[in-house]
Amino acid sequence: MLDVHDGRDRADARTIGRGWSSYASRFRGEGTEARRAWRGAYVRRIVVGDVACAAVAGAAGYLVRFGHQEAAAASLWAAFLLPVIWVGSMLVARSYEERFLWVGAEEFRRVFFAAMMLLATLGTVSWAFKLDVARGFVVVAVPLAAALTLAHRYTQRQLLHRARGRGEHLQTTILVGHRGAVAALDEQLNREAFHGYRVIGCCLPADQVSPNADAFNGLPVLGGLDEVASVVKRYEVDTVAVLPCPELDGPALRRLGWDLEKTRSELLLAPAITEIVGTRVRIRPVCGLPLMHMERPELTGIRRITKDLFDKTAATLGVLFLLPVLLGIACSVKVTSAGPVFFRQQRVGRDGQTFSMLKFRSMVTGADRMVEELATASDGNGVLFKKKDDPRVTRVGKFLRRYSLDELPQLLNVIRGDMSLVGPRPPLPTEVERYGFDMHRRFLVKPGLTGLWQVSGRSDLSWDDSVRIDVRYVENWSLMFDFMILWKTVGAVLRGSGAY
Repeated sequence: MLDVHDGRDRADARTIGRGWSSYASRFRGEGTEARRAWRGAYVRRIVVGDVACAAVAGAAGYLVRFGHQEAAAASLWAAFLLPVIWVGSMLVARSYEERFLWVGAEEFRRVFFAAMMLLATLGTVSWAFKLDVARGFVVVAVPLAAALTLAHRYTQRQLLHRARGRGEHLQTTILVGHRGAVAALDEQLNREAFHGYRVIGCCLPADQVSPNADAFNGLPVLGGLDEVASVVKRYEVDTVAVLPCPELDGPALRRLGWDLEKTRSELLLAPAITEIVGTRVRIRPVCGLPLMHMERPELTGIRRITKDLFDKTAATLGVLFLLPVLLGIACSVKVTSAGPVFFRQQRVGRDGQTFSMLKFRSMVTGADRMVEELATASDGNGVLFKKKDDPRVTRVGKFLRRYSLDELPQLLNVIRGDMSLVGPRPPLPTEVERYGFDMHRRFLVKPGLTGLWQVSGRSDLSWDDSVRIDVRYVENWSLMFDFMILWKTVGAVLRGSGAY
């Protein structure tokens, strides 16, 4: 079966002409209801898993608190009722609504909120009605239920993402807008296929469609901007993604929304300002109009102090914990190749200030002076020099770079205050000279030992993707965002993808 996300098949399909319409028609027979049938089963698995997690947590809390001792009747009833109460808390927190499931951090935030709410409610009720519920049981059972629920939901999400990688549980999507925006969004959806959007075509302005071709960028052109609703009905499209364009102004979008209400299709609107997450965006009424307010990024004050304190504390503990590993790597570097153990290089940090960044030496001595000789064979993205089979890399260095172990001395840079645990990649001064205006935004924060760049593909990313990712981090920084990146770093390091 032809896959719209296969570049080779797309190239071949451009020569098929009207065959694209028959391709899009294949999805019409499946039906939106059939394609969404998995959602109900997914929610049911989540509910059953939550009940099981709460039951295990209740039993563990009971055993830890009482063991073989005789317990109060209220505590025994609490252990039996915890699964029901737990699911009730999840319902109140709306953690079973499909819009919060299978992608994004909102689902996990709601589980955490439900746990905090339940702790507060149990404490208040037991005090008000003088119930004899053991505090030790509650302190053990509720946090354990939250931890098990988060692990269970994360596992279910990973299983779903793998199924989508096999072409299952996808929803058909059409893109609406101008050619450049459509092409960019199509590439983004293709790159992050685990979100489950299968793009089957696009709708473009009439003046941007060639009269002798019915495909653009490997996508079938299914109609014009005024034909979106009819295209959705014809092909039973699940999702319509509309990109900003002057032809689709407020009244036109409102009419499109009304037309799509008669179908099962969902409407997604891409904002004109991208890379801004929901925590910085609020819809507020102004003069009777719902206007979007964009808050300033919080890069100063107590939040920055908290981040610096966390960074230095965690880096210090990391150095102490990894000291045997650091010493072992240092010995292997010294014994296997001539030269110093550490490699020092000038990098650009916050506010454009340069600092000396530390790494374990993974290349032969003087490797930095050999870049010009190898520049023509670079596997990088046009600005960053990278080479997959770099002859300068030592035998031990190849292993260190594969699993990013050569970066560990940067923990000392974090302690010294030059770097952060999480942030944009620290650039070379020669790279900064080639930066555009947007890329200088990254200097508002410290560079990081890890970051979105490292967990999103590293050296395999294009330059435009690197810019977009760095700007996204700066615009949306938060401690929770940092924790998420640190968690994903573990998987990225173990996989070693994009590391060379």
